[in-house]
Amino acid sequence: MMRFLHDPPRFLFFTGKGGVGKTSVACAAAVELAEAGKRVLLVSTDPASNIGQVFGLSIGNTITQIPSVPGLSALEIDPEQAAEAYRERIVAPVRGLLPEAEIAGIVEGLSGSCTTEVAAFDEFTGLLTDDAAYRGYDHVIFDTAPTGHTIRLLQLPGSWTDFLAAGGQASCLGPMSGLDKHRETYASAVSALTDPERTRLVLVARPHASALAETERTLAELAGIGMADAYLVVNGVMPAAAGDEPIAAALREREATALSAIPAAIARLPRDVVELKAGNIMGPEALRTFFTPAPPVDTTAG
Repeated sequence: MMRFLHDPPRFLFFTGKGGVGKTSVACAAAVELAEAGKRVLLVSTDPASNIGQVFGLSIGNTITQIPSVPGLSALEIDPEQAAEAYRERIVAPVRGLLPEAEIAGIVEGLSGSCTTEVAAFDEFTGLLTDDAAYRGYDHVIFDTAPTGHTIRLLQLPGSWTDFLAAGGQASCLGPMSGLDKHRETYASAVSALTDPERTRLVLVARPHASALAETERTLAELAGIGMADAYLVVNGVMPAAAGDEPIAAALREREATALSAIPAAIARLPRDVVELKAGNIMGPEALRTFFTPAPPVDTTAG
């Protein structure tokens, strides 16, 4: 078993830069937990989510059962749909009470990218804090957007709290009267994220010097909001089963050099290594064997 899957808490939070195989790792983890008898909800917060493609079905912004994996359901948070629902929640209570021109001004103020990020975070926080709605799941696994977007999302509560404290106008958040509720909900969400008894942060990286350096920076930024306890998954390591052909040997040596010089901040983390797979990771069968090393090459044959 992967170290990060040993006695996992309720929430598992996967992040990493684009192209490191974060979605494959998260999906394989979800399958493994579900097949161990757990009830699992796999959630993508990536605007370019492809977990539906991985499982070969349409998922979208509603909880969808994965028929081929009993116990597993999935959800893709659509930022634009989230923003539309968020705007409606803000505007609906005052529709009919305020002049149309004033309502139009509120809608216009809620039309920017800031509101879209806040709305996506609003849905994300619901998964962390609404126990009544999601108590049926033993684990909720978050496959997040590439690192930069995820960090901006997680920094939002602190950012707008500081902004308001400095006398700013909360145009992208909605009328001031509703912000106390948001503060309370967001504080509960951040409390869950920063509690290692409830949330496990899993950093996914490739065995390359630049990717490992980026992962170190990611950990430092997440530690700034209290997510300091983490696990490291090094994905896509050239397997011994690839043999000793010159290209394979050269790649293996380059990866070994990068891992021997791994930055100190992430060198101390519990680490798992996942071998490079020959094909695309599509479908439950590929996911079931994703963490399994390939058998060694038989050098005595022939």
